[in-house]
Amino acid sequence: MPRWPAALTEAGITDPTLRRAYDALRDQVRKYALHQYLAARLLLPPQLHASVVAMVAFMHETDERIDAGEVGARKEALSSWHREVRGALDAVPGPGAPASALLRALADTSRRCPHTAGRVHAFLDGALVEAEWTGFDGEADYQAYIDSYSLPALMLTMSLIAPAPKAGVDESFLHGCRALIEGWQRIDFLADLAEDAEQGRIGIAREELDRYGLTVEDLRNKSQACVPALGRLVDAQADLAETALTACRGLPDLVDAPYRPFLKALISLQVLHLQAVRRKGGSLLRGGARPSVPAALRILAQQYRAARSVRRPSR
Repeated sequence: MPRWPAALTEAGITDPTLRRAYDALRDQVRKYALHQYLAARLLLPPQLHASVVAMVAFMHETDERIDAGEVGARKEALSSWHREVRGALDAVPGPGAPASALLRALADTSRRCPHTAGRVHAFLDGALVEAEWTGFDGEADYQAYIDSYSLPALMLTMSLIAPAPKAGVDESFLHGCRALIEGWQRIDFLADLAEDAEQGRIGIAREELDRYGLTVEDLRNKSQACVPALGRLVDAQADLAETALTACRGLPDLVDAPYRPFLKALISLQVLHLQAVRRKGGSLLRGGARPSVPAALRILAQQYRAARSVRRPSR
């Protein structure tokens, strides 16, 4: 793994103020998205590391701003944040540049990778769905949430490694990303079930809860009587997540060789997380499920070896 200062230099980031901004974001991302951070740093070409960190930090900051409080307050927070971001992306580099490390880095990334500005705005437009979210009535609502919010969020980073558009390939890549995030989001909703239930909104449709004789109130109260039914519900939701992850298995084949180990690791880490969710089953009522750290490190090590072989000059 290249040293972080070297990765910044490879990306063409030489301004000391900008480098400090990216340094600050790197420290943050390592704390709340360690597996994704390690996957990017170990498996992607170094010139992409700073851009990935900026996009992950931006996505996290947006989610934090609109995740709590009443719907009206969340919508106002999103509107205010979108204005800030728009101003940062439109600003001319120089003394009037954004003050925050995140907005400085985001604006710099959008200048170095011009397509990312459109991805940023598409994500913020779709974030209204998250700001207004109070739960799903049915599966169709979940699928609409994926299309409006989760997929644009994923494409902030995936667009950095997307194949050059040619007949059929870009559409296949988007479909693969869509399958990946459908499974990924469902796994996250299951893993965060206890925490979300305390806030009175969960990522499992009410019609599915009804099917298993459950209510959000049951989950909020952590009623032990509902654990068997919840276990069956978790299994059914995990099956749907597994189907989605299976559908994205061909995604690495659509990108250039240097990016394939990263995508393979990303998919494998979600499979690992899904296994942890299945093992916990109805016990998710008492707390989340996280993938095994040793198993995650084995996946990263395996794909790191693959990445090194791709980058190694041929003789």
